[in-house]
Amino acid sequence: MHRLDVSGKGINVSRVLTQLGRNAVHLTQLGGLLRPLFLSLCEADSLSVQWVESESPIRFCHTLINDADSSVTELVEEPEPVAAGTEQRLLEKFDSLLWGERPPSQDRHGIPAFEYLIVSGTKAAGFSDRVIPLMVQKAKEKGLKVILDVKGKDLTESLQYEPDIIKPNLYEFASTFAPDLVKNNDLTGDEAETRERIKSVMLNTCKEFNCRVILTRGSRKIWAADGEKFFEADFQAVKPVNTIGCGDAFTAGLASAMGGGANFSEAIAEGVRCGALNAGLIKPGVFQ
Repeated sequence: MHRLDVSGKGINVSRVLTQLGRNAVHLTQLGGLLRPLFLSLCEADSLSVQWVESESPIRFCHTLINDADSSVTELVEEPEPVAAGTEQRLLEKFDSLLWGERPPSQDRHGIPAFEYLIVSGTKAAGFSDRVIPLMVQKAKEKGLKVILDVKGKDLTESLQYEPDIIKPNLYEFASTFAPDLVKNNDLTGDEAETRERIKSVMLNTCKEFNCRVILTRGSRKIWAADGEKFFEADFQAVKPVNTIGCGDAFTAGLASAMGGGANFSEAIAEGVRCGALNAGLIKPGVFQ
C-alpha cells in the first residue's frame, strides 16, 4: 500500500489548525514542475497557502511503516538551495500578510491579520541566518504572539525578541543550549543529572528572554517551564499508526488552545490530545 500526501512541518501545523477551525495561512517558497501538484494537494485539504518563487524543486520524503511493530522509518530528500532573491520576496510577502492580506473573516482595518506567528522546522539552504529572527522581530513589533519550533541559530538569534513559547524537542534543545550533553547524535550521561541540567537551562531561558519552554520527548513525559516553575506533563500511551507529524499536531493544538484563552497547562493538554490523535492515523499532520 502507498499514498501521497502534502506534508512538511509548516503544512502539518497549518492543516491541524484548519481542522480545529482556526484561520491559518502557510507561508512558504515553491519552485519546480511539481508546484501545481503541491498546491492542488493543499487545496484538497482546504489549506490557505501563500508562496513566493524559489526556483528550487519541491522535494519528496518517504515514510516506511512497519505494521508488525508500528516502527517508522523516514527517508528525507534534501532540498536544493533557493535562488537568489527568494529571501527578499519572502520577507515582502510576510510584511503584506502582517497587515494587508488576511483571511476573509478578519477584515479589520488597522489591526494585524493574525494573532500568532508559528515558525516550524529548518529553513532551506540559501536563506540567511537573519530571516527567521527578523520575522520574529517584526511579528512582536506588530503585537503578535510567537511560537518557535526551531533550533540552533534560528532559535538563539530569535530569543532577543522574546518569543512567547519555544518548543523544540529535547535533543534539539540540548544540542542548542547544552551541546556537551550530546554525543554521537544522542544524549549522554546520567539521566537524573541530565534532567536537572536541562531543567536549569529551561528556567534560566524563560527568565532571561521572558518566554515559556516546552520540550517534547517522544513517548515520554513532556517537560515544560514558565519562568516560575518546571513541570512534567504526562499523557496516555496510544498504539501508533504513523508518528510523523505528531509534534506538529501538538504545536497546532497548543496554539489553538492558547488563542482560545486556555492557560499554559490546558494548552499543553490540548497539544497532547492532537498529537495522540495524529499518531493513530496514517496521514501525517492531522487529528481527524
